Amino acid sequence: MAPSYKIALAQLHPKPLSPAKNFEKATSFIRDAAAEGCHLVVLPEYHLTSWAPDEPGFKASCADSFTYIQRYQDLAKELSICIIPGTIIVSEGESLQNNAYFISGNGEIVAQYQKKNLWHPERHHLVSSTHEPHKAFDSPLGRMGLLVCWDLAFPEAFRELVADGAQIICVPSFWTMRDVSDEGYALNPDGEALFLNSTVITRAFENTCAIVFVNAGGPPEKGEETNFAGLSQVGVPHIGSLGRLGPAEGMSIVNLDMNVLRIAEENYKGSFI
Repeated sequence: MAPSYKIALAQLHPKPLSPAKNFEKATSFIRDAAAEGCHLVVLPEYHLTSWAPDEPGFKASCADSFTYIQRYQDLAKELSICIIPGTIIVSEGESLQNNAYFISGNGEIVAQYQKKNLWHPERHHLVSSTHEPHKAFDSPLGRMGLLVCWDLAFPEAFRELVADGAQIICVPSFWTMRDVSDEGYALNPDGEALFLNSTVITRAFENTCAIVFVNAGGPPEKGEETNFAGLSQVGVPHIGSLGRLGPAEGMSIVNLDMNVLRIAEENYKGSFI
């Protein structure tokens, strides 16, 4: 019998340049997920600082990155829960890296991934992992992979991870409805939502794997009136979307039955060629 995992999608609304406040909110979500018996909680990209690279204090707000990573390790160990703390911006000399981590329930960092495919405004501020191969890793939830946001648009990234044995691929994101030109937005104001919902499910079907997509959400007090896309969800073949959220901040808990992936592989026979 294939295992089932309980995964919390923590769709936070990060306040710009406020890592302490954002960490406090993230901690609350993680504690709630642990109380619900979740095996894994996933946070969005840029969840500590938001994405505000042109603000004068942006780089300074990233200075304590390693301290926060350690605090997440301590929290994972305390609660015996695996944590993907979205992404955390790390300073390497004059450069900034956008890194995702998988922290096991014993507090150990078992995987790290530096975002490869940068959205074009990011290229002025961040360093890409360029030609580094995508590698899967062993976790308490089985063989997994990490990607970040715009990586979602590159099917070859998923194929590389699946070829390395990944059955669950987690994609922390910071994706808004206005990440396009005015001309593109005018074609369809819901175009980015269409992109996300379509692509998450497509990646799940074409790779017979589970896609855990966790995006930033809008301010809870504004409800649906926000430019944040949200739409955090788990995509699986045969079924489609599990636990999909709207655009506002919130948390969804999904039961991921790995038996679904076995059935999909038996039907489609595409993951391990």
